[in-house]
Amino acid sequence: MKRVIIFLFILLILGGLLKSCIRKDVPYTFPERIEQHELKEINYPPDEKNVTINGVDYLQSQAPVGKFGGEIIISTIGEGPKTFNPCNTKDATSSSMAGLMYDGLVTTNPRTGVVMPLLAKSFEIDGNDYIIHLRQGVKWTDNMPITADDVMYTYEEIVFKGYGNPSTMDAMKVDGKLPQLVKIDDYTVKFTTPKPFAPFLRQLSYPIVPKHYFKQYSDMGESVFNAFLTPNTPPEEIVSSGAFKLKEYVAAQRVVFVKNPNYYKINLNDEKLPYLNKVVYMIVGDTNNEILKFEAKEIDLLSLRGSDVARYKIREPKSDYIVYNIGPDTGTMFIVINLNNRKDKNGKPYVDPIKHSWFANRDFRAAIDWAIDRKSMVQNIASGVAEPLFTAESLNSIYLNKYIKGHPCDLNVAAKTLAKAGFLYEDGILRDMYGNRVEFDLYTNAGNLEREALGVMVKQDLENLGMKVNFKPLEFNSLVNKLTNTHDWDMAIMGLTGSPLEPHDGKNVWTSQGSLHMFNQRPQNYKIDDRLNWEKELDEIFKEGALKLSFEERKPLYDRYQTIIYNQKPIIYLYSPTRIIAIRKKFKNIFPTSLSGLIYNLDEIYIE
Repeated sequence: MKRVIIFLFILLILGGLLKSCIRKDVPYTFPERIEQHELKEINYPPDEKNVTINGVDYLQSQAPVGKFGGEIIISTIGEGPKTFNPCNTKDATSSSMAGLMYDGLVTTNPRTGVVMPLLAKSFEIDGNDYIIHLRQGVKWTDNMPITADDVMYTYEEIVFKGYGNPSTMDAMKVDGKLPQLVKIDDYTVKFTTPKPFAPFLRQLSYPIVPKHYFKQYSDMGESVFNAFLTPNTPPEEIVSSGAFKLKEYVAAQRVVFVKNPNYYKINLNDEKLPYLNKVVYMIVGDTNNEILKFEAKEIDLLSLRGSDVARYKIREPKSDYIVYNIGPDTGTMFIVINLNNRKDKNGKPYVDPIKHSWFANRDFRAAIDWAIDRKSMVQNIASGVAEPLFTAESLNSIYLNKYIKGHPCDLNVAAKTLAKAGFLYEDGILRDMYGNRVEFDLYTNAGNLEREALGVMVKQDLENLGMKVNFKPLEFNSLVNKLTNTHDWDMAIMGLTGSPLEPHDGKNVWTSQGSLHMFNQRPQNYKIDDRLNWEKELDEIFKEGALKLSFEERKPLYDRYQTIIYNQKPIIYLYSPTRIIAIRKKFKNIFPTSLSGLIYNLDEIYIE
């Protein structure tokens, strides 16, 4: 999917690729690296190294040696995590917390974007075969060894069966077929893809889970497995592998993680990381409350809204924090329009047929696009710390279609486009050719003040055309349920995270059977092939794009998918914020990158 989820940024170079782990003739090539100017003076440490001590294959940090102890307090907006099951996360909060507890076979180099070993000690690529060598001597939090059996179980019993969040299963298919997986020995496995498949290696970042703990639940079926590891699970029962393990969850207040004594990463003195004793997530209701808690020194990190940037920069020299400009957000903010024309099991249409006749009209969608005043959104909501967005790829994506320039707001063009489609404007009211007033609901997730403000502006922009817009902020889980399960919605303001390195991560959004194909979501097991012509083309693009191995071959395909979305407008993009973050000066080993953000290396961060 773009999965719901986690902050990444811009760009990369191939040069740091682990030559010992990958054949030289594998054509993974990318354009030249681009750095944000604010980050050029950061003294980044060398890449981590493998070190074997007493039979244990550790990953050794090359960052400066720090002090042990202390905690970092981070905020999270909303109601807290929905699950601690790393295989079933569908929201950013749950994903980030699961990421503390469970590691994958590989990870992404935070500066170059190159795939690097994590739970894997090394990997080799030979044609369609991916041979993964696991670290030996590494243990779960319950002291059981992490072996190839855990890898086999994770992929064969969870990923390949589509348990939890099926996005990874969808993304791994080539011509409808999943990779083959065999166990070579207790610490070696081999994946074989049906064809050469460019995105595959990066997909091995999926969290590996302990077979001896998870299998008892997956054996009971998908529904039981998906309900496993709720926030009410006693922390001491959870078996994990990451730098931190769950200690405490207090509903609507906080989530506390403590260091994992079995973690396999060490510092230059061969001492076990992480340095911090605790990572605390404070659950806050909204962004205003978050700011109050940062200023009261109750939290240590704050993502700044555009309206607050100037004030914090002015105060920075005499403050206890430092402000970093990390560049454009990799996520996208948009309006999604429901094009679903199907019926539920009782024969009732998911979308009112009258509304569907409007939404299905490309000119109606284009009029909405022309009416949106992105410039005012950037100035009034983001205080200028953002740029208008017109593409499905974020502004820092290496696959961004730079030929899509967008346009300013123009109500005259919008009105002419509606008239062309048969809509009639009279006495401030827009009606369709049958006399029906154009009225619909617009949703977003309550508590996200930025999206609520966007909703107010979109409502006003569209009412300038005579439309009646009922703006309805809704609790996040209820909104997701509408978009992906019940399908009874009209339009929504949403956001998705994504990777600036790999468009295939968006397969579950753009392909017709994708689990996040929100604008025309097929109910589960829906068999009828009723794809729109441009949906069919998107399916073919994402199928073909994954099979091309070089950037030069893939770029025109992904340019084309962005052109289709821009022309058809099932999703209308709004703007791309700039990520500006304040963090307490007491924290050291902070190495921000435009690709990975600010605190991606929590296991290396310490307090001076």
